[in-house]
Amino acid sequence: MASAFQLKPEERINEGALARQLGASRTPVREALNRLVAEGYLTFQSGRGFFCRALNPDEIVDLYEARIAIEVEAIRLATARATPAQRADIRAFLVETEAAKSETQDVEYLVTLDEIFHMKIAHISGNRELARMLENINGRIRFVRWIDMQSRKPYSQSDHFEVVDVIDSGNAENAASVMRKHVHRRAEEITSAVATGYSQIYVPSMMKPERPS
Repeated sequence: MASAFQLKPEERINEGALARQLGASRTPVREALNRLVAEGYLTFQSGRGFFCRALNPDEIVDLYEARIAIEVEAIRLATARATPAQRADIRAFLVETEAAKSETQDVEYLVTLDEIFHMKIAHISGNRELARMLENINGRIRFVRWIDMQSRKPYSQSDHFEVVDVIDSGNAENAASVMRKHVHRRAEEITSAVATGYSQIYVPSMMKPERPS
């Protein structure tokens, strides 16, 4: 709910209503809310309670910059450490999902496949902390990526195959350069996506991407 902004930006969260909606008692709900504050999905104001995070272009830019730093280092390590079996697994994943990506119009599904691909690289880097940080950032930018994916359909796998090719080449610095270019998003693109996101949150006729069945 927080990732998809089903809780509106900067909206105060009614713990009792949320507990009833989820069919849970208030204690585990409060524990979950505190964890989401720690992970950056919510904020807490003393004396006022929990609030959904803001949908702020500057914050999203910060998250993209952090994502670039993490993914560049992850692919540098993956290029040096990946086994032949791990490299083959990533390439097989791209081949298996290529048809689905070219045929589906479900942007959330496309973003999910994209996240899986990038997480595979983070995992074969051998650094669990990089993978953990990337997973957190993925969740916090997911809504903006849904918006971005809407404007980029039909989706192309060519960039991902280039990333896999450069991992196979064994050139870590070249791999880092390719990943940096692949992940980079200009600030103005992010600002535009955030503005579109606000319209989808607040204007009933503009719906957020549907979840895959």
